[in-house]
Amino acid sequence: MNTWSKWFVAALSAVLALSIFLPTASADKLSDLEKEKQQVEQKKNNLNSEIQSKNNAIVENQTKLEKIMNKIQELNGEIEETQGKIDGVQAQIDQTKVEIDELKESIEELERKIAEREELLKERARAIQLSGGSVDYIDVLLGANSFVDFIDRASAVNTLIEADREIMREQAADKKLLAEQKAEVEEKLAKQESQKAELVDLKDSLDAQKKKQDDLQDDLKAEQKRLAKEKSKLEEEHAKTMNISSSLEKKIGKEQKRLAEIARKAEAERKAKEAAARKAAAKKAAQSNASSATVTQAAAPKSSAGFIRPAAGRHTSGFGGRDIGAGAETHLGYDIANSPGTPIHAAASGYVSHAGSMGGYGNVIIITHVINGQSYATTYAHLNSINVSVGQAVSQGQNIGGMGNTGRSTGPHLHFEIHIGGWNGARSNAVNPASYIGG
Repeated sequence: MNTWSKWFVAALSAVLALSIFLPTASADKLSDLEKEKQQVEQKKNNLNSEIQSKNNAIVENQTKLEKIMNKIQELNGEIEETQGKIDGVQAQIDQTKVEIDELKESIEELERKIAEREELLKERARAIQLSGGSVDYIDVLLGANSFVDFIDRASAVNTLIEADREIMREQAADKKLLAEQKAEVEEKLAKQESQKAELVDLKDSLDAQKKKQDDLQDDLKAEQKRLAKEKSKLEEEHAKTMNISSSLEKKIGKEQKRLAEIARKAEAERKAKEAAARKAAAKKAAQSNASSATVTQAAAPKSSAGFIRPAAGRHTSGFGGRDIGAGAETHLGYDIANSPGTPIHAAASGYVSHAGSMGGYGNVIIITHVINGQSYATTYAHLNSINVSVGQAVSQGQNIGGMGNTGRSTGPHLHFEIHIGGWNGARSNAVNPASYIGG
């Protein structure tokens, strides 16, 4: 083999090796981007959950604030009512003081009268002492010079005796009244001071409770401010994550286009080989049986264009609106139910762009195809097993996994999607698979 031949063989080998590994490298990059997107989506979900949690905390805190403010209003009313009672009692105390002043004047007058009587009685006692120690009213009467004198003396004696008795009665009554008025004054003062002290204590208690409520209100307002600030930060982070997610969508779309371009080249090469094979077969047949009236043409190799049904089983849910218990939703695929492990086949030839877990899809395989120049993506979800890897070239009908019940699923089935162009998170280019594989 000459040098030119060796060089040509080496170059051809390099090109073949590059064509083998290039799809795998591109698909690996796409798979990494899909994983990164899943992580971003998970972060978005977590942030949404935290934002909702903050919202709930803010609402709960606001409810507490409203209750505290209502309680403060009630306490303000009670404090005003108590203050009114205190003012009323103070008015009674002021009136009592007027009454006490009047009683004191009366007491002073009684004390003056009692003192005068005491002085009178003392004078009478001194007069008795000076007269020998006693006054015998019989002697006064017997010393009368005449009957008229006797009558005068008897009348005088009776007057003196009655005057003494009246003085003693008045003295006793005034002393009793004095004692009663003093006791009444003390009782009124004690009662009023006790009521005032009780109301003041109640007001102090209400003031203390109001202060406590005010402090709690301040704490809750500070907590509300903190929660709002944290929520704002989470929303900012969520907005940044949304931007990252949008950027990833673009990167994923770009990588899918690259992978689709590789698949398109592979399809073009396949078609060229098929055309060359048909031409060679026709030429050979013509040469080997040129004289025969009937020319037998060789059968063309089976084409992988179009889609086939990806699994055996019962069709359970079609493309469009449905409700499986969680409310109305849009179903963007074609469901086939069967027993767990039922073989899943590639609906068309292509390259595996994703093979692994993906949220509600559970275990999922995404294959990129180019058929008659148009790129497609097929999705096979809820699998219990995956038999292919990212970057692997698969042929139509090849076993790629087993039917399962992973992800958001209500029973063993295959959720199958067809997308015109590359797969995207919004699944905005999904079409009804029944139109491609038959109902």
